Amino acid sequence: MIYITGDIHGELCRFKDSEIRKVKKGDTLIVCGDFGFLWDGGKKEEKVLKKLGNKKYTILFLDGTHENFDLLNKYPLTDWNGGKVHHICGNLYHLMRGQVYEIEGKKIFAFGGGDSGDKLLRTEAGKWWACEMPSLEEMRAGLKNLKTAGLAVDYIVTHEPPPRMDNIARPGSQRPESRNQLQAFFTEVARQVQYQKWFFGSIHTDRKITYKNYAVFTRVLPAEEPARGKHLLKNG
Repeated sequence: MIYITGDIHGELCRFKDSEIRKVKKGDTLIVCGDFGFLWDGGKKEEKVLKKLGNKKYTILFLDGTHENFDLLNKYPLTDWNGGKVHHICGNLYHLMRGQVYEIEGKKIFAFGGGDSGDKLLRTEAGKWWACEMPSLEEMRAGLKNLKTAGLAVDYIVTHEPPPRMDNIARPGSQRPESRNQLQAFFTEVARQVQYQKWFFGSIHTDRKITYKNYAVFTRVLPAEEPARGKHLLKNG
């Protein structure tokens, strides 16, 4: 079973929560950005990463806007399930921007990165990386991979929201719709690609916005909902 959750921000306690405990041996957990466990590169952090890599299920994460990209890019780049990944350790992998993966029989398009709202503060603290915003080259590669996949996937997982989903997900928000090169790219993806569901994590809320668009945060959602009535008892 494939499960999806949102930003974890290096909070190990999330892996003790009942939401994640339902992920079992052989399952897959996808984190939609801001994983947060690669930050200072210290010994304690290395132990945590090893502990996560030793889980009986596979942990896959996208990069968000709060990652140490210097550390992340030091990990070996390898082929995995049809796409490129950074292999962190054991069953722990970083999904690369613009790649299409075959996971548990499903085609999944991953595209991390975004534009952090606290850029100024993090720049002053020396904890901001310009490469958090995806490049045009990564976007072109993503479209190329989608075309190779026949412009059809089962799921799309991103850190930033799909077009027009930000303000819809925040009722009453007066925040103007973000319009940058990443949103323009997502508009093109939404227009060209056939998909069942699009999951994203950046806005820190759990909400099914439309039948195809899901904001995820602390909830752990099964990508595919179980068939209704499958376990209902027959009338005797």
